[in-house]
Amino acid sequence: MLTEIRKINDESVALAKSILLSGGLVAIPTETVYGLAAVGTNPEAVKKIFEVKGRPTDNPLIAHVHENYDIEKLVEIERDYVYELKKRFTPGPLTMVMKSRGVVCRDAVCGGDTLAVRIPSHEGCRKLLRAVDVPLVAPSANISKHTSPVRAEHVYNDLNGKIPLILDGGKCRGGIESTVIDATGEFPRILRAGLITKEMIESVAGKCEIAEHRAGDKVKSPGVKYSHYRPKCDTALFSEDETDKALSLYKEKIAEGKTPYIMCADGVAEKFKGLNLLPLGNTETEIAASLYDKLLEGEKKADIIIAVAMPDEKGINLGIMNRLNKSCKRL
Repeated sequence: MLTEIRKINDESVALAKSILLSGGLVAIPTETVYGLAAVGTNPEAVKKIFEVKGRPTDNPLIAHVHENYDIEKLVEIERDYVYELKKRFTPGPLTMVMKSRGVVCRDAVCGGDTLAVRIPSHEGCRKLLRAVDVPLVAPSANISKHTSPVRAEHVYNDLNGKIPLILDGGKCRGGIESTVIDATGEFPRILRAGLITKEMIESVAGKCEIAEHRAGDKVKSPGVKYSHYRPKCDTALFSEDETDKALSLYKEKIAEGKTPYIMCADGVAEKFKGLNLLPLGNTETEIAASLYDKLLEGEKKADIIIAVAMPDEKGINLGIMNRLNKSCKRL
């Protein structure tokens, strides 16, 4: 199969629409990461997503719709705070899990009775969603467990020959996947941390908790059960107060003839001046936007990426640390 990369315009959106409505797959940009999209009401198309990615069949998908789509066609909204969160944070990187009406096929929700729904803010994605006017289910557009793609070329490197079309919408601004909340209860519970923080949700809903995932729990959201986001090279993760250990490992790898790179926030990079660096930026937003890009850059350059963790796990750092803990090995 020939895989094309096309900039988003009327012609490429028309082509993507034709492929999708014919039961095919298209890689699409969002403001977070690139997604591998299929029409969510087509069971055979949805099955292709799991096959192409090598994705476990008990890991549910998120339905993406445009801002004017009536999500109550897809889910039952049982809590008033859903309307307030939708008004405040969408279009944007917030996914809400609600009781499914069964419109999106059971393969997409892995046989469950809930559906995760989100309204992306990326204008190119919105253009496509308005054109198809049906829910598109879309996990990250990569081989399962590999680092999520934030550029069209990242998608191509993983899925060349497996899908017909990648819509190129530039580098994703957000850089980590959407925040996912369980919106079926009295108050929202965060299933996967992201750019919409606990504090932001609390400012609207009054209360918000971080869900604890236990063995045997029914999975309602992607990104919570399996190891994810891993680059193809070796990794090591240290806390910010373990920079001496990170430096020691770096020197050890150099002595072995290896090529190590240290990935860290700019504020920590001064401690590693003159070494091979993958700098992430200064602010939480910059770091989130750079994380996958630097992991994928690093796997091309390094034998091992030595990552230094964020100083705390509050705000966006909670989502960043969630990704770091799943992509890099603690030593």
